[in-house]
Amino acid sequence: MSPLTIVVSAFVLALVAMSFAFAGGAVIVAVPVAIIAIAVTATIDYTKRRKSAASIHDQRERARTQKVDFTERDEQTLVSE
Repeated sequence: MSPLTIVVSAFVLALVAMSFAFAGGAVIVAVPVAIIAIAVTATIDYTKRRKSAASIHDQRERARTQKVDFTERDEQTLVSE
């Protein structure tokens, strides 16, 4: 979990706990706010992970080697007897 996720999760849990502690109309406000906060945090985390995975795939593509053409002399020196 990223630090942002931990902070938002703690805030959301505190908001929900407060709404149940006061047992009033706060539940009507706190639960949707908590759901929205969790959704936003999950979206941000998912986007970061997707970009990270995409960059790794791009680096793999750039790192691929091209086929090497050996000369006849190279092939003679590479063959072990």
